[in-house]
Amino acid sequence: MTRISKGQDRTDAQTDDVDPENLVRTANGELMDEETGLIVDEDNIDHGPEWRAFSHQEQQQKSRVGAPTTRTMHDKGLTTNIDWQNKDASGHTLSQEKRSQMQRLRTWQERIRTQESGERNLQFALSEIDRMASALGVPRSIREVASVIYRQALDRDLIRGRSIEGVATASLHAACRQESIPRSLDDITEVSRVERREIGRTYRYISQELELALEPVDPKSYLPQLASKLETSDEVQQEAARIVEKTTELGLHSGKSPSGYAAAALYAASRIVGPKLTQRAVADVADVTVVTIRNRYQEQMDALDVSITH
Repeated sequence: MTRISKGQDRTDAQTDDVDPENLVRTANGELMDEETGLIVDEDNIDHGPEWRAFSHQEQQQKSRVGAPTTRTMHDKGLTTNIDWQNKDASGHTLSQEKRSQMQRLRTWQERIRTQESGERNLQFALSEIDRMASALGVPRSIREVASVIYRQALDRDLIRGRSIEGVATASLHAACRQESIPRSLDDITEVSRVERREIGRTYRYISQELELALEPVDPKSYLPQLASKLETSDEVQQEAARIVEKTTELGLHSGKSPSGYAAAALYAASRIVGPKLTQRAVADVADVTVVTIRNRYQEQMDALDVSITH
């Protein structure tokens, strides 16, 4: 490797031989010609931190960067909070006068954060999405997507004439559909404060107005959840997946409830592989009627031309 010191001038021949496409930046910030090893520039400003860390935990402790912005909060998480512990920087408890002062500052800060009615309504809607998402056990990313959908509906003035809870619930349902999370409309209704009909009507409205690209729900995505509740074996679940895959290729699932369709496939698989499940148990887990399980099961067996005698 050829290094040119600070006091040494680069000759024209050296600089002419350097191809700009071969220049790479080394770990210590030097600009080097990859082919010849010539150090072209070493007087660079280091824009990194002034401290060193040797583990991820140590890096997180020394980092002075705040939390990333999030759409799940009405102010995107850019505000600050006054600590509730009533202690100073040294860990000493504040006096009674200082505690009263801090409490007044907390009150005013909360009022300033939601000064307008629109901000208060947005804060309420996002808190509803967070509450329902937590009850459904969906990933954090789904809450972000639902919050973005709700903000888009708010910007398009789609909430006018509709309840905040209804639009928030419909946004969460659309986010689950968009990210292929197996949560049916009945599951959403159980954790919501509005009726099923209003959720469905609002969901269809905002998905049409926002032109959301929502693919049809694959019944196979419901199999792990239903199989876990029914405590079936892996063989039954694999057989059910095979039944769903073959019958959906025939278009048999069109217009059918995906959860009921998947539950019927589990019932059929249990009759083929064993041990046999009851139609009542399967229907209760899928939140459908026994008649639905019986009809979907018969349709699947007829399509596959399978006859079960036991």
